Amino acid sequence: MQANPSNREKIMYLPDYYEFCCAVKTIAGHKALEEIPALLSTMGALKPMIITDRGVSGAGLVDTVVGAMAGKIALGPVADDVPPDSDLKVVTRLASVFREHRCDSIVAIGGGSVLDTAKAINILVSHGSDDLMAFTGANALKKRLNPMIAVPTTAGTGSEVTIVSVIADHEKRRKMLFTSPFLLPDAAIIDTRMTLTLPPHITASTGMDAVSHAVEAYTCLAKNPLSDAHAFEAIELISTHLLKTVKNPQDREGRLALATAATLAGIAFSNSMVGMVHTLGHSVGSVCHVPHGTCMAILLPYGLEYNMHRVEDRIAELLFPLAGDRVYASTPPRERAKAVIALIRRMNQDLFDLTGGRHCTAFKQVLNGQGRPAVCGLPDLEAIAQTALGDGSIFYSPEDLDFDDCMLVLEAAWDGTPLDRSKIKKG
Repeated sequence: MQANPSNREKIMYLPDYYEFCCAVKTIAGHKALEEIPALLSTMGALKPMIITDRGVSGAGLVDTVVGAMAGKIALGPVADDVPPDSDLKVVTRLASVFREHRCDSIVAIGGGSVLDTAKAINILVSHGSDDLMAFTGANALKKRLNPMIAVPTTAGTGSEVTIVSVIADHEKRRKMLFTSPFLLPDAAIIDTRMTLTLPPHITASTGMDAVSHAVEAYTCLAKNPLSDAHAFEAIELISTHLLKTVKNPQDREGRLALATAATLAGIAFSNSMVGMVHTLGHSVGSVCHVPHGTCMAILLPYGLEYNMHRVEDRIAELLFPLAGDRVYASTPPRERAKAVIALIRRMNQDLFDLTGGRHCTAFKQVLNGQGRPAVCGLPDLEAIAQTALGDGSIFYSPEDLDFDDCMLVLEAAWDGTPLDRSKIKKG
């Protein structure tokens, strides 16, 4: 994809110093699962533990993976009880199962919670520890972990190629971030059979999760030319294929495109990190247990509106992959950033309509099983804002954030109304 020449200087942003790493072997296609036994063999792994959740297991996806490995390697136990919002206790318990069965590797099959849980389990079993909190902070991991293969079943989190694991501490109502290059899986298997049964509303929310990764990777402080390239391509693939695949869930090419985009976005943000949208989204998830993809979809346009005064030029550049060269060229430069935000809101609304309202565009729409709001009102927003101030991603946001900044965004996202940018006191 060629950038508009008149904007070339901005797009070819070159920092004085940056680092980039993507050490995950990625195998993608319609029959990629069959490569797992050979990969494990090259890693010297003889008995992998399979980590997944009951939804993935119940959908028959674990059987599909096991069938692709049948007769080629001895398998350890299948732990299919990872919850949607995995926590420290789950990690510690499953690490003991790994040890009890004398496993030597992990095959993780699932979405973000499963993959993050598997990474955290790998920390404990590789270091002979039962205290995951001992490995928080920079450079806490000192050695390579046991072999791990990640098989994502959603096209959103990008956890199969990231240096991050997010684990909840429910007692403290906080999500803990563990970050290290050692958390990178050894291989990622991107197979369309893993996402063909994904319901439309989950396809929608996970797709927007990947958009949020790519957009924040491109607009936050640690961006660099290599992460930019991955983010750009991810956004273009999602803008081209997300709505079409939600309409036609059996579109194998669309599924592969979205899975590829999620991986690209994961590589991007794993190297450039994320900012305000994830800072607030992690906190909404930990305080109110709203699914992460839903948080990202709702918060993304508000985070961009808030950061306009800092990175309007970067936001404007994203009109190119979102809408194509003709729209980009025909839109006045001063209107491009606003057009990006409007397009993201339009995507959310279209997904809301296509999923019968199951893809939410405001937190007020998010309901739990009893029909009560999962985010119950403004007092809860204050707890979210306070929690957000301790989230690690806050350091990479283009603007320093305080409690009032967080509340400004959360209150707008609660009602689904545009952000009142006149209340931003910075710049």
